[in-house]
Amino acid sequence: MEKQLNRKRVAVMATDGFEQSEFENPIEALNKEGVSVYVISLKEGKITGWKETKWGDEFKVDLTVDKALPTDYDMLVLPGGVINTDSLRTNKPAIKFVSEFLELGKPVAAICHAGSILIETGLLKGKHLTSYISIKTDLINAGADWKDEEVVVDNKLITSRYPKDLPAFCKKIIEELEN
Repeated sequence: MEKQLNRKRVAVMATDGFEQSEFENPIEALNKEGVSVYVISLKEGKITGWKETKWGDEFKVDLTVDKALPTDYDMLVLPGGVINTDSLRTNKPAIKFVSEFLELGKPVAAICHAGSILIETGLLKGKHLTSYISIKTDLINAGADWKDEEVVVDNKLITSRYPKDLPAFCKKIIEELEN
């Protein structure tokens, strides 16, 4: 059976300081399946990644979050990175964008520190998920059921812990898009 992912559209929301591997690997996996990927950010132009201990590469932004509509996309991917997630979680249009994906029942994939963005939606009560260990307590306090597993899926909410989980995370993203 031929995959129909070439008709799918995925938004990847990030800003300066995203963990570069958590941004690039899902995009590569999606592109390999023929998915159209759009980089959504807080600003126009380019955003800069974080490669483990130093600034990484620049990537083109397709659309600012204040102009993006969740109804235009089949899935949202949120890469981690402390700098990235701290900026996004304090931005009202970014939180509105994520909240609308969750409210519409569309798949949302968040890895590492991106769980902190999910907290701000106020929509985590009773959700099963995982994250980087440093935000475990914050997620539990937000009502989530935190698990120490490489990938946790709860009703189209896909979460992973850190870059070592990227192969399983990317595989699960593709599986969820196929459903």
